Amino acid sequence: MAQESTTQAEKSPTSRTGSAAAPNVEGSAGKTTIASSVVQKVAGIAAREVSGVFALGGGVSRAFGAIRERIPGSGTVTTSGVSVEVGEKQAAVDLDLVVEYGARIVDVAKAVRRNVISTVEQITGLEVIEVNIAVNDIHVPEEDGEEEPVSRVE
Repeated sequence: MAQESTTQAEKSPTSRTGSAAAPNVEGSAGKTTIASSVVQKVAGIAAREVSGVFALGGGVSRAFGAIRERIPGSGTVTTSGVSVEVGEKQAAVDLDLVVEYGARIVDVAKAVRRNVISTVEQITGLEVIEVNIAVNDIHVPEEDGEEEPVSRVE
């Protein structure tokens, strides 16, 4: 029975918060474990590297991320908009993207998928079985330059 659970765990990712073991080389002296947060960060960085990606996460997660970045000692938010499921040998990645206006969304999604798969597999040694992408928003550059309306009264 223990054999069946090991085989099942190897076939599919286990949990979003658990850790995963990278494939062991036969005859090695131990086991390497990779936390799901590591896979999350690697996938987030790989997605941001692609031209046409403005940000990761939906409006709410980006707002919370902006607040967290202002808190001293909190560091940067690299996992916003990224969730992963990690098993012993495989990983699945879900991404929420904001794409630059004018970029062809289908091409950006393909490039993100390719970059995330190759980077995660190269760095972690885990097989990436899928990368699901949800485009939640389009970034329009003119929106950044808008100022608050000037009050008519002083």
